[in-house]
Amino acid sequence: MIKFKVGILLAEHGKTQAWLVEHTGIRPGTVSKLWHNKVQRIDIEHLNSICNVFNCRIEDVMEFVPDNPLQLNNIKKQIFNDKI
Repeated sequence: MIKFKVGILLAEHGKTQAWLVEHTGIRPGTVSKLWHNKVQRIDIEHLNSICNVFNCRIEDVMEFVPDNPLQLNNIKKQIFNDKI
């Protein structure tokens, strides 16, 4: 799963969703979905705008979290011939 960290960025910088809307041009509904981690897809320009206003890296905006860590370990074992 991809986890968006927009709420964390806003809190760390003492900013609101309205501030992000104003400074990025991203629609309020989209910012809310990002904040609540309910977004299904995101435009690259939105990611670019968020990184620009916070002067951050993409890793600060979103991260990969395995859906099922045990399943991920099993896949790694199969790929690497059970050497993990």
